[in-house]
Formats: sequence, C-alpha cells, structure tokens
Amino acid sequence: MGRYYAGDIEGKFWVGVQSSNDGEFFGAKSEVISYTVDDIEEVEEGLKKCRDVLGEEEQNFDNFFNKVNGYNVEMLLEEGLDPALLEWYARLQLGLEIHKCMVETGECYFEAEF
Repeated sequence: MGRYYAGDIEGKFWVGVQSSNDGEFFGAKSEVISYTVDDIEEVEEGLKKCRDVLGEEEQNFDNFFNKVNGYNVEMLLEEGLDPALLEWYARLQLGLEIHKCMVETGECYFEAEF
C-alpha cells in the first residue's frame, strides 16, 4: 500500500525508496506530516543537490521511466542504472513538483501519509 501526499501538489511516495518526510529535504516544515514550503531558494538548493548526485544518470532515469510503468531492481540493472541512486531520483521528482507549485503560487502546501 502506497503513501500519498496531497494539498497544493498531489502524488505518491515511491514505495520502498522514499520516506514520507522527504519534503523536509526541500525546506518543508512539518506539523505531524503536513508541509508548507515558502522559500523557493531552499527548494532550488535541494534540486541542485539532487542533480549533483545524479549527474548524467538523471537523463538515463528519465529515459527509463518514460518507457516503463513499473520497475524492479533487475530492470534497473539491465538498463545500467544504479539502484542506489533511485532515492535521489525520487527525491528530485518531488522537488520538481514543489518547485513548479512555488513558481505558480508562491508557496506550496501538502500533506503526506505515514
């Protein structure tokens, strides 16, 4: 069963890869597990960190996930992708959603399930 977040942005945390408190990486402040993000610079710093870790592999992950609707470690390895980077890729996807929301509205609020 997956864990969801909802509010100004909505989605599902990556099962077995991504923590429910991953929003804190981008400066989200939690109240239980409700997040408010109001500093786009902190979000952009988080995105930069993710991209620094992923390097060229970001595009390889993009290409992989654009052609599949599910995955397992074996599939990642067959594509030459490092499963250890999956957490960073998942984090980047959350950060991109937060950033988009910030650009559009100036802030971002969402809640996440534990």
